[in-house]
Amino acid sequence: MKKEDIERLAALSRIEISDEEKKGLLEDLKSILGYVGEIRELADAEPPHAAGELRNVMRDDVPYKRPLATSEELLAGAPEREGDYIKVDQVL
Repeated sequence: MKKEDIERLAALSRIEISDEEKKGLLEDLKSILGYVGEIRELADAEPPHAAGELRNVMRDDVPYKRPLATSEELLAGAPEREGDYIKVDQVL
């Protein structure tokens, strides 16, 4: 990316840019393009699992042994209730 590229982009965008702004934009764009290049390299790289063995890293799905609370038990612990609902302060 060169200063002429910044000038061309400014002309296409129909904006005026000072020489100081051109220098700053040039550095910013070089940094952004360098970062995009790094991301492309990583995207093209072989995924880590392709080189080795695949394995499950999640825990086994085990049924819950204790019975779950009923709606009435849950509502009993609420500070206020209205019928089958927990009563809260108005938000809006």
